[in-house]
Amino acid sequence: MAAASITRLQILSSSPSPIKIIKRSSAFLSKIPPIHNHYHHRSRKFHTTLCCSTSNPSRTLENGSIVGDLLDYLNESWTQFHATAEAKRQLIDAGFDLLNENEEWELKPGGRYFFTRNMSCLVAFAIGEKYSVGNGFHVIAAHTDSPCLKLKPRSASSKSSYLMVNVQTYGGGLWHTWFDRDLSVAGRVIVRGSDGSFLHKLVKIKRPLLRIPTLAIHLDRTVNKDGFKPNLETHLIPLLATKSEEGSSETKEKNTESSKAVHHPLLMQVLSDELSCSIDDIVSIELNVCDTQPSCLGGGNNEFIFSGRLDNLASSYCALRALIDSCESSSDLSNDTAVRMIALFDNEEVGSGSVQGAGAPTMFQAMKRIAGCLALNNVNEGAIERAIRQSFLVSADMAHGVHPNFMEKHEEHHRPEMQKGLVIKHNANQRYATSGVTAFLFKEVGKIHNLPSQEFVVRNDMGCGSTIGPILASGAGIRTVDCGIPQLSMHSVREICAKEDVDIAYKYFKAFYQNFSSIDKKLEVD
Repeated sequence: MAAASITRLQILSSSPSPIKIIKRSSAFLSKIPPIHNHYHHRSRKFHTTLCCSTSNPSRTLENGSIVGDLLDYLNESWTQFHATAEAKRQLIDAGFDLLNENEEWELKPGGRYFFTRNMSCLVAFAIGEKYSVGNGFHVIAAHTDSPCLKLKPRSASSKSSYLMVNVQTYGGGLWHTWFDRDLSVAGRVIVRGSDGSFLHKLVKIKRPLLRIPTLAIHLDRTVNKDGFKPNLETHLIPLLATKSEEGSSETKEKNTESSKAVHHPLLMQVLSDELSCSIDDIVSIELNVCDTQPSCLGGGNNEFIFSGRLDNLASSYCALRALIDSCESSSDLSNDTAVRMIALFDNEEVGSGSVQGAGAPTMFQAMKRIAGCLALNNVNEGAIERAIRQSFLVSADMAHGVHPNFMEKHEEHHRPEMQKGLVIKHNANQRYATSGVTAFLFKEVGKIHNLPSQEFVVRNDMGCGSTIGPILASGAGIRTVDCGIPQLSMHSVREICAKEDVDIAYKYFKAFYQNFSSIDKKLEVD
């Protein structure tokens, strides 16, 4: 993605007036230590730490924290496509080699590689220098998608002199939270090139473009008593602009075109301006409706992260950084006998049943190809099967922290709290893939580095959600633990988690790559 066009943003916190954002001059910037510089040498852009409160942002980040980098990632990653593209950029900057699934691979011990699928799914891996065929894979899996609104194939509609944009609901969102938000669009487009080829491009309209207004209480007097129950087909339609019935012939002609168009010409013009191409060259669009409010720190002590898409980009980024940082130097893989891997999938929120979802054999196929490349024509019986049996998967997806206003929704003895560490998820009916063995092994990783963990079990009188853990565990036959960072407001347009838990997750995942092999050797089950 393009580098940031400004040096650094600073939140003015010394004044009681509303938060202001200004550019620091380069001279002023040179006199002030950076807010955080971990990983800065690999990034093409300066970090921006936004604070919703008025406290000094320089106090919000501690040495070794990845919270500022996570905020950058969240603000860059409005869609699953942008999240994957930003992960791709960071992997390349870190020295990972890009592979193509359509081509032959040439791999070697000590190498670091990755590939993308559909620009919404990514698999990256680092091979231990002492790897031998049949050794295991240590994997952290997460997902890049979040509940959102997506434009319908024919999105143009008009109501009462307004230009409206028809949308579909994606996943199980808390849709009432999307009302009265400053919304825009982002996603990908196919553009016709000057030579007749087709180009795949990402697009993001950063300014507020859309709005879903609520009905005034004067016209809905019982809403606070009866509840807000919008019809998702007729009430959840974003407003784009007004449709002028009077004016020049050119205006009337545009209104006529808009009524016949698949997408409003005004929307297409906004996209073409952003892409620096003509409207006629845009041959396909795939867009999400996105909230424009930046991710930021908040709370009395700036201990919280307020953001959309924490589920599950927070887990994805912790996994990405743990992999990159665990093999940063040439010596990090020198004694490793396993393959360290992350797998970031799309479409988890709708069941994972797609070519880019965890239901596809992407991860298993990658493992098979890696083992085959490193065998050097010396494939022994059951090599890949033995590798799978020695492998271990961490399914990382956000967890339900106990809500102080709804504590009864949690089982009395399993109420995860924010700032208390990773949550290990259990379910006797296999909605989570955790077993007694996998939970024990994963907790042993944390004990080595004094990293806290918590346990979650859903109440017997409530349904239980699920993750990609059981899908991958059953599909590939790999030992799995389900875990996640505790959060509130899951699937809202604006979620909340604790920044301390983010750093704990990052350290836990990094320790998993560094220490799991030695721990696994100490326990024999079969």
